[in-house]
Amino acid sequence: MSLATVGILGVAALMAMLFFLRMPVGFAMAIVGFLGFAHVINMNAALGMLGTEFWGVFSSYGLTVIPLFIFMGQICFHCGVNKRLYNTAYTWTGQVRGGLAMSTILACAGFSAISGSNTATAATMSTVALPEMKKYGYNPILSTGAVAVGSTLGVVIPPSVVLIIIGLQTGQSIAKLFWAGLVPGVLLTVLFLATVWLVCLRHPSWAPAGPATSWGQKLRSLPGSVEMLVLFALVMGGLFAGLFTPSEAGAAGSAIALGISLLGRQLTWKRFTAACADTLRVSCMIFMIVAGAVLFGRFLAVTRLPFETAQWVAGLDIPHWVVICIICGIYVIGGAVMDALALLLITIPIFFPVAEAMGYDPTWFAVVITVVTTMGAVTPPVGVSAFIVSSMATGVPTSSIFRGISYFLAAYAVCVALLMLWPGLALFLPGLIR
Repeated sequence: MSLATVGILGVAALMAMLFFLRMPVGFAMAIVGFLGFAHVINMNAALGMLGTEFWGVFSSYGLTVIPLFIFMGQICFHCGVNKRLYNTAYTWTGQVRGGLAMSTILACAGFSAISGSNTATAATMSTVALPEMKKYGYNPILSTGAVAVGSTLGVVIPPSVVLIIIGLQTGQSIAKLFWAGLVPGVLLTVLFLATVWLVCLRHPSWAPAGPATSWGQKLRSLPGSVEMLVLFALVMGGLFAGLFTPSEAGAAGSAIALGISLLGRQLTWKRFTAACADTLRVSCMIFMIVAGAVLFGRFLAVTRLPFETAQWVAGLDIPHWVVICIICGIYVIGGAVMDALALLLITIPIFFPVAEAMGYDPTWFAVVITVVTTMGAVTPPVGVSAFIVSSMATGVPTSSIFRGISYFLAAYAVCVALLMLWPGLALFLPGLIR
C-alpha cells in the first residue's frame, strides 16, 4: 500500500469518526493522526511526536492571540455593547422598508469586528434583534435569515479567530490576514444590505417601514457606537502602524475593552467572571481542535499526500481558475456538513500547497476560502449559526430560517467572484503594511 493511499484512508477514517461516532473533531483528528503516524513510522516515533506537538501547541506564544481576542469580545458582549450598536443602527436605518433587517446586519458587522466569532454574533444578535423585528411586523423568513447570515461576518471581518488559525497553520502574518479580510468583509456586508433591499422590493409586506427619526435623534444615538469604533480603530491602527504584534493587539484590545466598560460603569464582578468563564470554555475548545489538527497534519505530511496532490493538480491540463473553483466547491459542500474551523484545519495541509504550486498568493487564498467556508455556517445539514438562531426564534420552523438564508447565498457567490476577478480587493491593504 502506497503512502498516499494510507493518507487517503486516514482522511476517510476521520470522516467516519466525525459522522458515525459523532466524536469531537479535535479528538478525532488527534486519534487518526497519532495512529496513522504510528503505522507509517513506528509507535515510539508517534509517542515522541505526540508529546512534542502537544507541548508545542499549548506552550506556543502565537496562540495567546486567541484567548485575548475572545476575552475582548466577551467583555464587550457582557457589558451590552451589542445592544447599543443595534440601537444606533436602527435609529439611522429603521425608517426605511427593510431598515430593521439592514440595521441587524450592520450591527452584526460591528459586533463581529470586536467578537471574531460567528456563533457569538448569532447568539447575541438573535437575543437583541429578533424580538424587535417581530414587534414591528417583520416576516420571520426575512428576520431570521438576516440574523443568521449577518452572524457569519464574524469570521471575515477582523479580528477573526479563523484567520488567526489559518495564519498560525500556514506561517503567514496574522496582521496581513486581518487587513486582507477587511475589504471583503465590508463588501459582503454591502451585498447583504443589497439583498435585503431586493427582497423587500419583491415582498414589501415582509418588512414594513419603522417610525421616522429626526437628525437630532440620529446624532444622539451615535455615542452608542463610539466604544466599538474606538476599540476597532486602536487595535487595527496599532497593527497597521507596527506598534504591536497580533498577540499584543489582543492584550491591548482586552485592556481597552476593560477600561471602556469600567469608565462606563457597565462592568460588574458577575459580568467579569462570566466573560472569563466563556473565554476559557471557547479557548480550550479551539486549542484542542488546533492540537488535533497539528497531529493530523503531521500524519498527512509523512504520507506526502498534500505534496502529491499539489503536484497532480499543478500538472492537470486545465486552467488554474477552474481548479480554484473546484476547491471552492469542495469547501461549500464540506462546510455544509461539518464545522467551518474544523474543515479548514483538516484541508489546509492539502489545498494550500495546491494553491501555492499554481502561483496564487496565500493571503488571497486564505481570504477566499474563509468567505466560502462561512456559507457552511448557515447551510444545511449542519448550519451552526442557523440552528443557534432557530433556538432563539421560538415558533419559527427551521425550514423558514433556511428559506430566508437562501436569499443571501448569491451574495457569497458574488463576493467570491469579485475576489477572483480583482485579487487586489484582498491584497491592497496588506501591501501597505510596514
